[in-house]
Amino acid sequence: MWNEPTENELQAIPRLYETEHVTIKNKLIHMHFFIGGCDWFVAEFDGKDIFFGYAILNNDLYNAEWGYFSLSELKSIRIKGWQEIDRDLHWTTRKASEIEQICID
Repeated sequence: MWNEPTENELQAIPRLYETEHVTIKNKLIHMHFFIGGCDWFVAEFDGKDIFFGYAILNNDLYNAEWGYFSLSELKSIRIKGWQEIDRDLHWTTRKASEIEQICID
């Protein structure tokens, strides 16, 4: 994985279910991973490997959804044997409603 998050960066993300009381549109997105037309937006972390957030695969906004995904899975993905998922180093924490790709009704 390009630009793997540091332990300090990961520990700064709220734990799973810690923001359960926060509405989806007001959930803070702390990290963004991407490759090609795929994006993963991180809102919570279990402190070990599992994230809760929003995933968009193959630019498919209709089927994009909130759910769980793991850092180890993101790290293991290789396209054509060499291209890896990247982390957006210019990402600033913001509300889900402020992110154009996240469809919120």
